[in-house]
Amino acid sequence: MGAGMSRRCDVAIAGLGITEQGRVYGPSPMGFAVEAVRLALEDAGLTRADLDGVLVNPGLTWGTNATMASFGLQQAMGLRDVRFSAAMNVGGATAGAMVMQAALAIEAGLASCVACVFSDAPLKPPEKDRSAGGSSSSSAYAFAGDLTSAYGAFGVNGLYALVARRHMHRYGTTQDQLGAIAVAQRAWAQGNPRAQFCGRPLTLEEYHASRWVAEPLHVLDCCLVSNGGTAVIVTSAERARSLKQPPVYLLGSGQGHPGGDAVDTLSSGAALAGRTAFARAGLSLQDVDLCEIYDCYTVTVLITLEDYGFCAKGEGGPFVADGRTGPGGSLPVNTGGGQLSSSYMWGMTPISEAVIQVRGQGGDRQAPRHDVALVSGNGGVLSTHTTLLLGRQPGL
Repeated sequence: MGAGMSRRCDVAIAGLGITEQGRVYGPSPMGFAVEAVRLALEDAGLTRADLDGVLVNPGLTWGTNATMASFGLQQAMGLRDVRFSAAMNVGGATAGAMVMQAALAIEAGLASCVACVFSDAPLKPPEKDRSAGGSSSSSAYAFAGDLTSAYGAFGVNGLYALVARRHMHRYGTTQDQLGAIAVAQRAWAQGNPRAQFCGRPLTLEEYHASRWVAEPLHVLDCCLVSNGGTAVIVTSAERARSLKQPPVYLLGSGQGHPGGDAVDTLSSGAALAGRTAFARAGLSLQDVDLCEIYDCYTVTVLITLEDYGFCAKGEGGPFVADGRTGPGGSLPVNTGGGQLSSSYMWGMTPISEAVIQVRGQGGDRQAPRHDVALVSGNGGVLSTHTTLLLGRQPGL
């Protein structure tokens, strides 16, 4: 798999900060970001003075602060002499792209210790929902309000429903198979005390009984909406080895932005991003112990697994139906519950869980083998994609 591209990447994730997430009211998006970075620094055993890089993915509710999010965070935290700073947004692929940018900056000598952070606060208290309305993710995306709206396809839910229906039509994928993904991830969430659905198991019958959002997608096919923030600290592998936590090495990474019409192609950028990441790491699918897949919808998980090559195109339904992605299965997927059952921090949800798993800190949900984790990010309607390969040991 392109072994000639293999090269050692001497960069690691050294700190992880996760704020309280879900229906958490009060802090602003900036407040969540500050707290997430503070927690990540504390986790690594670093201080604000150690940071010389800041990358921010502003969520939907940063408003006019979004374009200056990284500078605003620097000011809010009192950071001095930052050498590398940017606000980034390629949708749900941004978290992986931030880690990639941080690694490139460190390897180029542009920075030595970079915070990558996402935060958002779209949920309002119930009384405010009634009077002022809550934030709508669909209205925040330009691609959700184009010509398709004239034909009744409003928002992201409707567009992914078209993808799911097309997959069913072309390959015979069933509602039970989509439901199997939701059930498996809810089972993983039972071992995650942070998960919004911890303590609320799910059966396939309950999945089928849940309300429709846009057929064939039930509400339980769709990711959560969450307030909160998550940050990781990226630094050199050598420095990470001297800090508080076990280093989580960046073995390989790649991006894939296919363009075209996802409803017609039923393809994500995982194939392209995955080829690059595996080639750079000198690894293959057989080396992967667990996957943290961006799961804005159940069908996204199914298509992404196909595009990485875990199964042939069109065979994702049978592949997930037998429980192999759930607890005790041969390919653990979204071990914290994912964005369907844990929390929705865009691409930071899969990255944060991969860090926990590779460190061996998953507790009741810890995957037995956790040397290599595959992490995906997905933006738009299968429009943008990032792949990270994270490991317990340095690369080749």
